[in-house]
Amino acid sequence: MTEQADEGARGSFRRGLRLGVPFAVVGFFLSVSFGVLARQAGFSVAQASVTAMIVFAGSAQFAALSVVGVGGGIPAALTAGSLMNARFLAMGIALAPSLPGGPLKRAAQGQTVVDSSWALANRGDGTFDRWLLFGTTVPQYAAWTLGSVVGAVFGDALGDTERLGLDAIYPVFFLSLLFAELRGPTSRRVALAGALVALALVPVTPPGVPILAASAVALVGVVRRSG
Repeated sequence: MTEQADEGARGSFRRGLRLGVPFAVVGFFLSVSFGVLARQAGFSVAQASVTAMIVFAGSAQFAALSVVGVGGGIPAALTAGSLMNARFLAMGIALAPSLPGGPLKRAAQGQTVVDSSWALANRGDGTFDRWLLFGTTVPQYAAWTLGSVVGAVFGDALGDTERLGLDAIYPVFFLSLLFAELRGPTSRRVALAGALVALALVPVTPPGVPILAASAVALVGVVRRSG
């Protein structure tokens, strides 16, 4: 029984590696864009690269970078990045029952969560394939780290990211994840409700709060579906 479980885990991990490659390619170009913009904002090559390696979250990195780029301080940049990443609270709550072990072990496993891996590992019944999650994240992390280094080192040669079309990759990336998740009527209703809440809050709240509110709506939908 243990051998079958191990083989199943290895199979899920290998499948995750394959599924993660297309997202890794997209992530590479996104992180190149981050590296270029970080250098233009005054980051050193080391600062841009280490930020990408530690944070590993495009929306948070770009949010913090936008604050720094307009002269904001580090506390404001960290607050913006934290608000953008707050959606992982809802995602983590949904994922937690599928992770074995105590709080520390589950927290360590949770560090592999990124949007695409979470979506691909979702079985659609309220549970997640954790080994698929791990496998999908590995190539994405490698590509994200490499892309940030390339962007930071060769930023001057690459020039304007908008001229290269890199600014269009990010919204297309998340739209592809959204379409993959809209498989049932409940998912579509939850997505619509979250979108309406986010749109209503965009004009009146700081960056990140609309995403957090939309994530809370999605979490309510997950809880109701599981119940």
